[in-house]
Amino acid sequence: MTRALSCDLRDRVVAAMRNGASCREAAKLFSVSVASAVRWSQLYRATGSTAPRPHGARRRP
Repeated sequence: MTRALSCDLRDRVVAAMRNGASCREAAKLFSVSVASAVRWSQLYRATGSTAPRPHGARRRP
């Protein structure tokens, strides 16, 4: 599994979309996939943050 992209990049992509760029435009501008830009935008709208979820397996009790 690959590492999550930086929070700084996520924030810049979301900021571009909030300033009027479409998801496709912002993704092309920052060289990320459109799907990532859409997911980060949805995450920001739902939680107010673009921080990635922690990696690793869940521990069962």
